[in-house]
Amino acid sequence: MSTKYKKKQLLKILIGVAWIDGIIQIEERNYLKQISEHNGLSGDMELKYFLSELKPIKAVQCYQWLEEYLGDHPTLKDYQELLESLSFLIYSDGNIQIQEAKLLLELQALDPLQNHSQLSFAKVIKIFQKMFRTAMQKIV
Repeated sequence: MSTKYKKKQLLKILIGVAWIDGIIQIEERNYLKQISEHNGLSGDMELKYFLSELKPIKAVQCYQWLEEYLGDHPTLKDYQELLESLSFLIYSDGNIQIQEAKLLLELQALDPLQNHSQLSFAKVIKIFQKMFRTAMQKIV
């Protein structure tokens, strides 16, 4: 996977995370534009569309991009770059929303340096889907 593609994927994730609380804050918007320009991605049409804020990014899409970026066994470099970028974005407005804190906690569970067995995002999502179906069956 090329470096430019990785940087584009990371920026898409950052845009998705900026939307995770339902609104992109001014500080988040400024950070996203800065990252786009710094990485030479300001001319990318797909990213221009996402940065235009015409359509919110759903959390499901954001998590899908995270899963694609990290894969089943993330490298330490990719993980650290993602964690640093997300942390800076989330803390940029000085206000951490519940959805953002939850995302950081889930991401910390995928730390390649931890000794416990790792679950991919796909496996975590499947566990949540199973729990949801079980809860729904009890209601019906």
